[in-house]
Amino acid sequence: MYRIDFNKLRFLICDDNPHMRRIMRTLLHSFGTREVYEAEDGATALEMYSHYSPDILITDWEMPIFDGLELAQMIRQPEAKGNPYAPIIMLTAHSEKRRVTLARDAGVTEFLAKPISSKGLYQRILNVVASPRPFIRTRNYFGPDRRRNTTAGYIGPERRHGGEADIIQQPSLLDKARVNT
Repeated sequence: MYRIDFNKLRFLICDDNPHMRRIMRTLLHSFGTREVYEAEDGATALEMYSHYSPDILITDWEMPIFDGLELAQMIRQPEAKGNPYAPIIMLTAHSEKRRVTLARDAGVTEFLAKPISSKGLYQRILNVVASPRPFIRTRNYFGPDRRRNTTAGYIGPERRHGGEADIIQQPSLLDKARVNT
């Protein structure tokens, strides 16, 4: 088990509900985070993302101007401003399989269904910090590897299509956030 120094991580929370932003900020502060930026819509979040360079983005799905799914797609554009590799945690009350698949295909790293718990949030953050997934670039996708289970000889229906894939290993945020003992 790793101990994370949350004080070394910057977060951007994007949610149109001020109450939910306050809950998220309170949970992150209880973990030890000091730098938490907040946006009430996708357009503001995109601007703040390129300006503050957060280590982790936590976004709601449904918001005005453009939603969390569109925000993730814009961040995952390699030519966009900011870091296209930063982990994105999608926060939503809609956790149907279809929605989870859409989020995954938009480049979302982790999915967290409302109502949230501190344990659930902590686990998602631990996943993106300690176990970053490699990024995949194909003709029609750029984002974290959508596969959780990687078997070299897989030939099933979920096999990757679209030609060859570039696999880009990501540096772990653990190097930045590990507690020095």
